Order: sequence, then C-alpha cells, then structure tokens
Amino acid sequence: MSANISGNWFRDVIEPLADSFEPAAVDEYVRVFTAAIGRPELVEHYQQVRYPHAFDGPDPADVYVLSRVTLGADVAITSVVLDAAMRRFPDANIWFAGPRKNYELFEACERVQHHDAAYRRAGTLAERLAASESLRPQLDRDRAIVIDPDSRLTQLGLIPVCDPSRYFFFESRSQLAQGSLSQLTADWMRQTFGIDDARAFIGPVAAAGPPPDITISLGVGDNPDKRIADPFERRVLERLSSTGRSILIDKGAGGEETERVERAIAGLPNVRTWQGAFAPFAAAIARSSLYIGYDSAGQHVAAAATVPLVTIFAGFPNECFFERWTPNGRGRIDVVRVNDPDPTLVFERVAQLIDPRP
Repeated sequence: MSANISGNWFRDVIEPLADSFEPAAVDEYVRVFTAAIGRPELVEHYQQVRYPHAFDGPDPADVYVLSRVTLGADVAITSVVLDAAMRRFPDANIWFAGPRKNYELFEACERVQHHDAAYRRAGTLAERLAASESLRPQLDRDRAIVIDPDSRLTQLGLIPVCDPSRYFFFESRSQLAQGSLSQLTADWMRQTFGIDDARAFIGPVAAAGPPPDITISLGVGDNPDKRIADPFERRVLERLSSTGRSILIDKGAGGEETERVERAIAGLPNVRTWQGAFAPFAAAIARSSLYIGYDSAGQHVAAAATVPLVTIFAGFPNECFFERWTPNGRGRIDVVRVNDPDPTLVFERVAQLIDPRP
C-alpha cells in the first residue's frame, strides 16, 4: 500500500465508481481498493457481508449506526436507519458513530448518543484506513450490533469492524430498484429489521432568535458543475429580497463560496447571513417556510423537516445519481432538473416556483 495516496485518488477514482450506482462498478471498486491496500482477503469478507440478512435476535444492548461522513447523506440515509433502530430496539443504547459535526444534526434527540469517530475526507489513504481500523476494538463486543449504511468509515463495507454475525450492511450502490436513497434505505430497514415506513429526520439543538422566512444555501460541495453561472444567484436573491420576506443565507466555510454569497447579497435588504457550524443552520432551515439551494445537504434537511423546498439539481453524472440523491419527504419538493445550465433559463424556472407573497 502506498501511504501517500491522497484524497485526489478518492476524488478521481473511487468516488466516480460509487457515484455510477452500477453493480459492475461496485465489483470494480472492491478490486481496485483491495489491490491498493494490499489486502485481497477482504474480497471474501465483502462477498460475505454484502447480501442482506434479516436480524433474528437476540436484541442487543447497544446499536452502533455508522455515519456516512457527509452531512447530506447522514440526513437522507443515516437518519432513516436511526429512526428504524430506535423503534426496533426501544431498550437499547442507540449510538451515532461519526464526526462530531455530523452528530450535532441529532444532538437534541435523547435516544441518540454520540460515539466519536473522526474521519479526514481530505486525508491520505493510510490516514483513512487508520480511522477505519480504529473502530473494531470499540465496536466488536458482545450484545452490540453495527448497522453500516455504506459508510466511508468502513470504506464502503470493506474493512471489518465486528463479527459478521453482528454486522448489517446496506450496500446502496448496486440497488436495482427505483427510488431515492432515503426510500431504498427505508425498504432495506423493513427487510432487515421489520420496521415499516422509517423516515429521515433531524434533531439539532434549537436555533435562538426569530426564525427566518426563507433559508438559502449556495454550497456545491467543491463541485463547480453543480453551480449555475452568474448572474443566476444574484437574480434569485434580488427576486426573494423584493418580496420583503426575511432571508437567512449560509456563507459557507469561507473562500470561493463566501465570496459568491457576498456578491449575491450586496446591498439587498431583508437578508441575514450565517457562517459557522452546519447544525444551527439546519435548525434554522427547519423553522423556515421555504428553502432554496443547489443539490447539497440543505435540501435533505428541508425535506426531512417537511419544509417546502426548491432545489437546483445540476452537474449530475448519470440518471441514477439524479434519482438516488433527489430529496424525499412529505412536504412540497420542487426539483429544478438542469439539463441546459443557461443562467436565464434556470432563473425563469426557479422564479416560477418562488412564492411571491410577502
């Protein structure tokens, strides 16, 4: 194994294999990854755990649900698992195993406890493997089960973290059924644990102050293909500001995203900005009456909180990716699918969906 393989290898090789949502790509991922780390024996382990098996008891004392590491996936997928686990095991300790910032999305839920499992998304291969290997001494014990929703903490099911008899792995990338990842996760929890209608949810600590009427995120997760070119963002903000409704927009973590937000809101009334941890902004989304943004974590928060949302979905690599990551929930969800990224055309479609009432 090369200890110096960087995050670029994940971005350029591994993530495209996962994002294709094709069964053949899953097999290729297993081949490439096990070869890169020099552990061919993990192919047999993966073949053992990748196929669903129904839980048949005894009920555990502890249930560890692994984080998907990215915030949006933890809302769209991991929270569905948490919801079902809490209902299926009312007397067990339910643990969210993942980074602190992700756990903050569920911190106000008394049943969900935090098992800290840090993971550097920009780390080298050696650093990421060390994070995976560190889990087994903590999770592999009697009267505990691990539910893995295709987590990067196990490198998508490759790194063993407990005895296979106590490990339940949702291999989400080769599913052939139609639907979003939230829907597929709920179906898997029904098959595996007998819980019907598991749903995505959030439980961040309540935000202080009056709720905004409209929340906005222009984040694209370091993928510029998701963004619509200028003057799209400015025109959307001008349109929203002209309604007189109160607006809260996330400025992101700095750099290019913050600069774009500052340009888009310059001189506009009724606009406040948020910059900081994501969970408080998620709490603000849950209290708002409309959310607007690109395909990112905010859309899944709004869907889980049944807040009406308009999401601009551009730059998707294939049809299955679009279907899998489309937000799912019981509120109003308007998805602006962008095939032609012309700023004027996209703005006109978004403008039709914005409630003009103050």
